[in-house]
Amino acid sequence: MEGEAAYGFIVNVDAQGSGLLSDTEKPEMRRRLYEVTNAAFEQARIRAPRLYQEDRGDGILSVLAADVPPRRVVGEWLEYLHQDLRQLNRGLRTPLRLRVGLHIGPVTADEHGRSGRAVDLACRLGDCDTAKAILKAAEGSPLVAVASDRLYEDVVLAGGRWVEPDRYRRHEVELKEGRKAAWFTVPGLPQPPDPATTATAPRPEPPQPQPQGTGDSFVQNNHHHGSGQFIANGKVDTLHIDQYGGER
Repeated sequence: MEGEAAYGFIVNVDAQGSGLLSDTEKPEMRRRLYEVTNAAFEQARIRAPRLYQEDRGDGILSVLAADVPPRRVVGEWLEYLHQDLRQLNRGLRTPLRLRVGLHIGPVTADEHGRSGRAVDLACRLGDCDTAKAILKAAEGSPLVAVASDRLYEDVVLAGGRWVEPDRYRRHEVELKEGRKAAWFTVPGLPQPPDPATTATAPRPEPPQPQPQGTGDSFVQNNHHHGSGQFIANGKVDTLHIDQYGGER
């Protein structure tokens, strides 16, 4: 009923890097976004009227009715979305990569859409810097999912069909509502990459040219005319070069 909060499962899907797309590229991105998201819902047997969707430009907010089994979402739907993305991205120059925020809680409906703190949290989790960094570090992976601490404890931790709690990594994230615990998974990987480790890993130093020769002497090729000094066997000597040759 409008105006009353009802318990639901919130799924917020965002496209990674959509801000870099041109106006002519975004419609195709949105078409693919709806294609894979809705295909996964259909495969998981989650349909209207138990499924409500709201367009968010470069994302989709979905609210599922309370009678949709939560494990079906974090298990079947998430795996179908992963596999559908892999299929869709084959051969694409710019693959579609998604961040998914997942939470459960009360949602209020009105004539304009859906709202509530539970909706805000699901959206914040999928859009947080940690989710973006993990997906960026997971090269070749099209998807990262972020479960709220409550969802992980109540649903994910118990396991189930295609639900693997050991594949989640816990992070503390800074949101507008304050510091929150969240659980991240990258389907297809045993563990998501740690963005802190990836960001701070030292880059290998480029190889430095080594002097040729033995002992304290080396040979340096000089291709211009002029005079200068060189070092041989620890001693400094002077070489005068003109167009006819050179002498010390």
